[in-house]
Amino acid sequence: MTELFLTIYPYVKAFHVMAVLSWMAGLFYLPRLFVYHAERGMEDGEPGRSFSIMEGKLLAFIMRPAMIAVWISGLCLAFTPGIVDWSLIWPWVKMACVLAMTWFHGWCATQRQCLARGESSGGRRYRMMNEVPTLLMILIVLSVIVKY
Repeated sequence: MTELFLTIYPYVKAFHVMAVLSWMAGLFYLPRLFVYHAERGMEDGEPGRSFSIMEGKLLAFIMRPAMIAVWISGLCLAFTPGIVDWSLIWPWVKMACVLAMTWFHGWCATQRQCLARGESSGGRRYRMMNEVPTLLMILIVLSVIVKY
């Protein structure tokens, strides 16, 4: 069984990287859409409906499947024997950051629903929250590459 895991490991890792890229693209873009929606699309009319459609499709067709793929492939990688040294700090930091990124994904889904109902937290808040995935990505990449 271990030999099978090691044989498919590079393919699972490649799939994981592709899924991460897709998920991160959505996590970077969706809060930016929220800014535009809050500042230019809150009136009843075409801009608001267009933003709601874009936000919904981004979440449903790109971000959610990518997040699920990240979790499945990430767990497969994490539990491949001999790959992760759980006595080090980096896998725990990465895991905490991925959990935080998953929370952020949920926060985005909630904010999309609020905006669709015509409720807004304001463009400034969305601009600030847009930095969260960047900070988490920096911690994750440093953890995986440096392995402290």
